[in-house]
Amino acid sequence: MTSKLQRVQAKACQVSQIVAKNGTTYYKQLLEQNIQNIVEPPTVEKCYELSKQLLYTRLASIPGRTESFWKEFDYVKNMWKHRQDLKVEDAGIAALFGLECFAWFCAGEIVGRGFTFTGYYP
Repeated sequence: MTSKLQRVQAKACQVSQIVAKNGTTYYKQLLEQNIQNIVEPPTVEKCYELSKQLLYTRLASIPGRTESFWKEFDYVKNMWKHRQDLKVEDAGIAALFGLECFAWFCAGEIVGRGFTFTGYYP
């Protein structure tokens, strides 16, 4: 166990040396590549203003998203009315989608319980 700890410490030391040597170069390169996304002057007030703009822009997009949702919902209702015309591929895709939604629900429940499978907290 001690030898593993020493190996991990040595590896962490190597990584920190690499970051110390190349970190500023990578940082500068990243900023140069994304210069079009930098707002001048880079102040806290500007960040606050941009975060408010993002929030209200997202809120303004809700009607369009709602309209899109109802179009999709009408499409599904229409498919359900004409389900005798469905192909096996369409039914398979719908089943896989339902299975994926259920899996995400289960994963969310497990994460919400602190990665326990029974929900028991000792």
